[in-house]
Amino acid sequence: MEIIIILYIAIVALMIASMWTIYTKAGQPGWASLIPIYNIVVLLEIVGKPWWWLFLMLIPIVNIIILIMVYHNLSLSFGKDGGFTAGIIFLGFIFIPILAFGDAKYVGPGGASNNA
Repeated sequence: MEIIIILYIAIVALMIASMWTIYTKAGQPGWASLIPIYNIVVLLEIVGKPWWWLFLMLIPIVNIIILIMVYHNLSLSFGKDGGFTAGIIFLGFIFIPILAFGDAKYVGPGGASNNA
């Protein structure tokens, strides 16, 4: 049982460090990833979506679709594609640290500089 608790704490610490690094790579303060609700507002800013999408995340079923869209735009914002989005959705504890600590660079909201 102790091993499960230690593993859980390690995964939580890894995800906190990963989100902090992702926010920092995107030019936002890393501490913003720790503040409930505000972290979602900042994440929406990183991916180029309006702040009021936060309210859509409060609606059951709709929140799942919105979260997938946000994760897809997060992937695009770091120059990744739809396959990486699927990785974040199904294996987030692996793909979010790859996004944070890998060679991915922030290219703008939704991959804006790729479209220019």
